[in-house]
Amino acid sequence: MRLLYETRTTFSWILLLLLHSSNVRAQFPPSVANVTTIRSPADGNITISYKSPVIGTCTTVFSSQKQYTGYVTLPPFTLAPIQQDYTINTFFWFIEARSNPSTAPLTIYINGGPGSSSMVGLFQESGPCEVVEVANGKLGTQPRDWGWDRSSNVLYIDQPNQVGFSYDTPSNGSLDLISGAISVPTIAGILDQPTDTLLNGTFSSNDYQNTANTTQIAAYAIWHMLQGFLGTFPQYNPGTRSNSSQPGVVGINLFAESYGGKYGPVFATLWEQQNAARLNGSLPRNNTLEIRLISLGIMQGCVDDLVQGRYYPIFANNNTYGIQAYSLQQELDIANNYLNANGCEQLIQSCRDAANSMDPLNNGNNANVNQLCQTAEQTCNSDVIGPFQASGRDVYDISQMTPDPFPPSTYLEYLNSADVQDSIGVVVNYTETSDSVATAFLSTGDYDRGNQIPDMAYILSLGVRVALIYGDRDYICNWLGGEAISFSIAAQSTTTAPFYSAGYAEIVVNSSYVGGVVRQYGNLSFSRIYDSGHLIPAYQPETAFTVFTRIIMGTDISTGEPVDLNTFATIGDANATFQNTAPEPYAPKCWIRNVAGSCSNEDVSMLENEQGVIINGVLYNASSDWQPPPSTIQLNAGMPGSVPLSMTATTTTTTGRLFAPTISQHLPTGVYVATNTPTPSATGAATPSAKNSLSLSLWAFATGILYILVTG
Repeated sequence: MRLLYETRTTFSWILLLLLHSSNVRAQFPPSVANVTTIRSPADGNITISYKSPVIGTCTTVFSSQKQYTGYVTLPPFTLAPIQQDYTINTFFWFIEARSNPSTAPLTIYINGGPGSSSMVGLFQESGPCEVVEVANGKLGTQPRDWGWDRSSNVLYIDQPNQVGFSYDTPSNGSLDLISGAISVPTIAGILDQPTDTLLNGTFSSNDYQNTANTTQIAAYAIWHMLQGFLGTFPQYNPGTRSNSSQPGVVGINLFAESYGGKYGPVFATLWEQQNAARLNGSLPRNNTLEIRLISLGIMQGCVDDLVQGRYYPIFANNNTYGIQAYSLQQELDIANNYLNANGCEQLIQSCRDAANSMDPLNNGNNANVNQLCQTAEQTCNSDVIGPFQASGRDVYDISQMTPDPFPPSTYLEYLNSADVQDSIGVVVNYTETSDSVATAFLSTGDYDRGNQIPDMAYILSLGVRVALIYGDRDYICNWLGGEAISFSIAAQSTTTAPFYSAGYAEIVVNSSYVGGVVRQYGNLSFSRIYDSGHLIPAYQPETAFTVFTRIIMGTDISTGEPVDLNTFATIGDANATFQNTAPEPYAPKCWIRNVAGSCSNEDVSMLENEQGVIINGVLYNASSDWQPPPSTIQLNAGMPGSVPLSMTATTTTTTGRLFAPTISQHLPTGVYVATNTPTPSATGAATPSAKNSLSLSLWAFATGILYILVTG
């Protein structure tokens, strides 16, 4: 997610320590065991420590789907000449595809922030499993119908350093669940805080100087990390398959979300530059690997405020849900805050002029540039983006008021359980967001340094597919700004000028509904996804999977039909004008590991006064308020070391067309291909309760391709 930064003064932090307490619960990860540690075949300075999680930790459709979790360790000074006097231990979670993993493409998935863990993507969005309640005090996982392992091998990476399970130096500390603050070393003897809200555990150092402070530096760290991973697991690197039967289709795909609008273009550009350096001899070929990128997907990307910034006040009052977040006068005032002298737009330009002159490599080591860019970022956040929060609406889903309990945060409790941490071999406790990384990136004003649009135009020129995907209920990286980004890319690309004249075609998800619209010319596409907030696969899992798979297959995103991308253009309306209806408010739920995002002031007061009961990480007024899960959950849910009854033993093997499904009566594989638009045309998708269900209600055939409908 893109974060709206909040600063905490030294005084307020000391006050927090004085007000709270010594009644602290311990929660340290178990000692790591049964881990394989090797030196990277690609670079002997890099080490990889990994293990296979025990079955049931992340329950997949097939028990034979291999998984690997672990760390790629970069010693100090690996990134030289970039300043890096700390160790980088980058956590990864890899899952094989359901069908043909030996020939499937590889998708690298990263979340945003800066500082957000990609376990958000794995457990709340696109991963093969989701966390569910099994009983009081017991959580497990069940397969996700529309997990992206349905069509690809997937690698989730916690980055930059100190995000999620990644760390520099393991450090014992205390986590205040109410404030979200981590203090290192541990707090003892001076606080008076309820036991359930203050946890002692092991974390990163929490030192913002021990992580990347710009996207460019993060890109180098991930390039080295991938050298280690792909060198250790060459069987999953499509670029090394000499006998690939689908050259040009099977490859590496990078999908990035939110702040990933910053990460994705820079990472992809660096990979291509490193590939070129290998070819011209600047990098040695004998200990480096090519990263052959096929497609770059940007989901709900905050890419460039010089383009997107002006759309914040417009979207707040002129969205397709008829929601008006503030008055017309406020809308005009905020628009002026963007355009005025010394306003957001001008400050961004001053930041970029200075960076181009004094820090062209974006190493974040020039104090004058850092200050100018930090000022631009803070001004844009406070004067243009931030005023929306006064409406009380969720910046990630304008249809909901805050606190917004969707998507569920059940996985936070699960990843901090000892049996899960033992299974995946982690060294530190899990935190969803790293304040130290957010602080580091803010210190350089990284977001407003720019260059992402020319980066995407550059990789388009190399034949890489670039796909922009935006849900239409998100404010913080809204689709109006995303659409403007797509036009800016087309303007700078020599190969996509006809993009302007392409029309919006309906995204036919299955025979019963349309999930959005797409404008596509050649390798550039922009999709508006109906009825989706910030985390698109959580809101619209089937639509997200369908769009994702059509992108990596290089087909028509509207229908999935094979096309010649050298000349293909969608046909339809010039504008995406469909009007939506806002859903009803979600039922409130307070997860104690996501207090800021899910708990009301009344909930916080209950926690502070030790009222209510906590069951499976959720606060209830009384234990009788907790509803036990249906008994059928045992059929689908596994736990570390246990296999659900529904799990199938072997993966499918397909022949012929890539991703064609095996014809089966119970296994969710394959992707839908449409030959016409549903009649009558239906838009949108399932309600929140339905979209999280794994109940398989109907198998049907359409144009020879098998698909599944999900119901509540």
